[in-house]
Amino acid sequence: MADIDRVPPYWPDNETVRNDMLDYGLEIEHFDRHLERMLGLLEQRGELDNTLVVVTSDHGMPFPRAKGNAYEASNHVPLAIMWKGKIQGVGRVVEDYVSFVDLAPTFVEAAGLEWPATGMQPAAGRSLSAVFQGARGEATRNVRDHVLIGQERHDVGRPHDWGYPIRGIVKGEMLYLHNFEPARWPACNPETGYLNCDGGPTKTEVLRLRTEPGQERFWQACFGKRPQEELYDVSKDPDCLQNLVGDVAYQTIKSQLKEQLFGELKAQEDPRMFGRGHLFEEYPYADAALRNFYERYMSGEKLTAGWVSPSDFAKAPLEDAGRK
Repeated sequence: MADIDRVPPYWPDNETVRNDMLDYGLEIEHFDRHLERMLGLLEQRGELDNTLVVVTSDHGMPFPRAKGNAYEASNHVPLAIMWKGKIQGVGRVVEDYVSFVDLAPTFVEAAGLEWPATGMQPAAGRSLSAVFQGARGEATRNVRDHVLIGQERHDVGRPHDWGYPIRGIVKGEMLYLHNFEPARWPACNPETGYLNCDGGPTKTEVLRLRTEPGQERFWQACFGKRPQEELYDVSKDPDCLQNLVGDVAYQTIKSQLKEQLFGELKAQEDPRMFGRGHLFEEYPYADAALRNFYERYMSGEKLTAGWVSPSDFAKAPLEDAGRK
């Protein structure tokens, strides 16, 4: 248990949660061992020096308020890159803003191509070559000083297979989020098991404590409904629990971030900016066997959602919860 330095305050700090975190750490160690084997095989075949190796993750650990969200725990994911002889200042820790959209232009440039030669649409990202060439301690924020983030539908479990659309911007240690449908449940509906959050001991604990006096804050932080706007100073509040939207001292910052976010999204022709967000929600869910999960489950059909626990399903629809 002592191997866990800190439990995020949106989870209960108890033996169950700490064990769950240790289990997840074991899975990461398992991945690291396989990565070591892959690198060893490349070296054995004489290809390691000719390989750009990128190691990252998708959207946070599969725990409540992490995966399937847009907070710091969701967006600030690991990124390690190795390319012998092509990256200067080996061993640097780079704190620049980098986005997944930067990887494709990086790979194209690494292949010796110009982006137009690919025949693809213009890239939203930028090559990381400037970061690769930076010397130790050299600032490379000229690559980008912010990143945009977003989410549409991440899983089933709401009426009509609707998603939880979010757009956000991270800049200057501030995170601004705009929730376009705050009346919806962010992790999918309680009666269908909060399907946008994988099952596990931590999720079970958070749900169990929802009705315990003084303990409902964990459920509210992880699964409760949210306001339309959220603003966090991630340098002081990396857990994103102190929403600064209503703080008069931050109104100028909030307005500036929202204006920049919406301006860039309009330039990218994001349908959400033009009242056409319904287009995203009209796409059928990829797995036909789970389409219209909410309606079918509520009508009594026996459906199995293999990534959550049977106890995750609320016995009845919950009343609307207050928003922070």
